[in-house]
Amino acid sequence: MPISIIIPTYNGAKRIGKCLEALAQQDYQNDYEILVVDDGSKDNTAALIEEKYPQVKLMRQENAGPAAARNNGAQHASGDIILFTDDDCIPVTDWLLQMLKPFENPAVVAVKGAYLTKQPQLIARFVQLEYEDKYRLLEKESYIDFIDTYSAAFRQEVFIKYGGYDSSFPVACAEDVELSYRMSYAGEKMVFQPKAQVYHTHPDTLMNYLKKKYKFAYWRVLAVKKNPQKAVKDSHTPQLMKIQLLFIPVLILLLLGGLLEPWLFSIAGALLGLFFITTLPFATRSLRKDKKVGLVSPLLLLGRAIAQFFGVFSGSVNLLFTKS
Repeated sequence: MPISIIIPTYNGAKRIGKCLEALAQQDYQNDYEILVVDDGSKDNTAALIEEKYPQVKLMRQENAGPAAARNNGAQHASGDIILFTDDDCIPVTDWLLQMLKPFENPAVVAVKGAYLTKQPQLIARFVQLEYEDKYRLLEKESYIDFIDTYSAAFRQEVFIKYGGYDSSFPVACAEDVELSYRMSYAGEKMVFQPKAQVYHTHPDTLMNYLKKKYKFAYWRVLAVKKNPQKAVKDSHTPQLMKIQLLFIPVLILLLLGGLLEPWLFSIAGALLGLFFITTLPFATRSLRKDKKVGLVSPLLLLGRAIAQFFGVFSGSVNLLFTKS
């Protein structure tokens, strides 16, 4: 079965080498091609690949965003199965083998892998536990509705059938959600393979983490607009996360109202206490794995909810003033 691995990159000269070296050392015994789609890089990405990685098939395009780059790679891939990872990911040696195993079931059309990290920073460790908490939900599902691009595999003909990623998403954010939602709604069977792992560098400062959460929430609005059936529930997002987000606008209104009616501050305080109660399940699970992360997680979850609220709010406003 022909296999193609596709990596979009933009100015990735400083990070893509470790990814390509890891892909060259896979345990998979059969042949597979590696395609790098250079999305109009301004640095020496293309020259680096041509010089150091002659076995890699290099494609170049004018800068059009990662969704378009992945689609371009898929169109030119020779594999019946196409896999995607990112230029800042380092697949473990059996990643390819593990990603392909679920395709032994002919009904499966797409597979999602998992993140690992070696980072020591508190925020990065918190991010990793966030992912692991979502994986806990995914492992309970026979089929899922969310395939992330950092560790993704598709039957090539199915990917092409659905038109690939929606290139109206100009950044690497939520275009994978949107395609997954479309495929799930059409009844396609997708699975989570937790043994297919890639190492990644997560945000390691609070500001970078909050910016990422804002950005993802902003673009998630567009994905949900295109797939409204997924607004209430999907297999990837904890329902408690959505409930926590809803606390934020109420808290803001109570705090503003408290400037005129001080008794509203008491209600705001009680609501904030209730918010922290909703963080206890995650905090408890985190304490078992990482005590420091578990202890600070309630505050980090509050920051996450605030960033996500403003991302959703901004994304919604943007849609109101954007022509369809």
